Amino acid sequence: MLPLSGVKVIEFAQNIAGPYAGEILATLGADVVKVERPGSGDDARHWGTMLTPNASHLFHSLNVNKRSIALDLTDRTAVTWVKRHIGECDVLVQNLRPGVMEDLGLDAATLRAACPRLVYCSLGAFGNSGPMKMMPGYEPIVQAFSGIFSVNGGPDSPPSRVGLSILDMGSGLWSALGCIAGLYQRERTGTGCVVDTSLFETALGWLASILGSYKTSGVMPPRHRTGSPRISVFQGFETTDGEIIVAAANDRLFARFAEAVGRPDWSRDPRFATNALRLANKDVLIPQIEALMRTRSRAEWAERLEAAGIPCAPINDLAEVAEHAQTEAVGMLLHEPQSGGTFVGVPLQFDGTRPSIRRPAPTVGQHNAEIIGEAAPMASASARRGTA
Repeated sequence: MLPLSGVKVIEFAQNIAGPYAGEILATLGADVVKVERPGSGDDARHWGTMLTPNASHLFHSLNVNKRSIALDLTDRTAVTWVKRHIGECDVLVQNLRPGVMEDLGLDAATLRAACPRLVYCSLGAFGNSGPMKMMPGYEPIVQAFSGIFSVNGGPDSPPSRVGLSILDMGSGLWSALGCIAGLYQRERTGTGCVVDTSLFETALGWLASILGSYKTSGVMPPRHRTGSPRISVFQGFETTDGEIIVAAANDRLFARFAEAVGRPDWSRDPRFATNALRLANKDVLIPQIEALMRTRSRAEWAERLEAAGIPCAPINDLAEVAEHAQTEAVGMLLHEPQSGGTFVGVPLQFDGTRPSIRRPAPTVGQHNAEIIGEAAPMASASARRGTA
């Protein structure tokens, strides 16, 4: 039995952040019903590489293990049915445009007044208070606004976006954690709660150490393409056949590193005796290391450094990591036979077992009849029209 077996979730979400929250809950065993607009469904069905005729790989990856019901929420009888169905749910997850759930009468205050045990989770762009609370936003908008661009990239390059959807997926992760914590609290108190997060709050959370350092020192952190402004030696170096990251993150590791690369004199040089001194004298030390590292291949350096206990890794591309023995060993890549897709599983195991894909991502409204049959009958046929 999976940890969230028996938990019922209704998801009013599209794109990435909200569906990822629902996906985590679904993969951990919850019965997640995804509410979609009839016809086109979630916008992410049409984003990126198409895996099946009507849905992208992105959509599939964020919506396996869920059921779909298509509802026209402009039809008041559909909304009435939703309100009845929510009485049977434990969790609601939503990331619709600010104000939409209030306009529908599906806001937290209304639903929790009728269903006090409900854990109601909202994901927004900029937070639920302040002058920007009603503004919508996508990943690159909030990365730019939050300052993440300003700390990403090389020192001589323009500020850059982080290539992954770290705010969408991070907000989804925080939302799922908040929902699980809300359910745990409900076990003790008997009542649910409202869980709120946003892409902006997630961004500030990821920037915690950098923003905190700035508020302490007043100094803008320098950008480094592969390294850290706080530690040296802790960055990438070119070899004869690509780059390798070296993390000699303390004085002991630096001494081992110096020995391993044939320069034990570095560890005895007073200019490099501590991390603070190595940072102060990077302009002297790093060019020497760069010249030396260019004399051998990634594999040769990795063998030497690993033998000395120095953390290091080649900068792999996706093909290299997908085919690596370690990727196979941890069993993160899961095949779903109905869609033919390969997906990345959740990075969790329970008693040595990773939660599997129990059902493929649904088509729009695939489970209308099933879900409506489980719940109280609906006076209008509007929900049934979504099964087409």
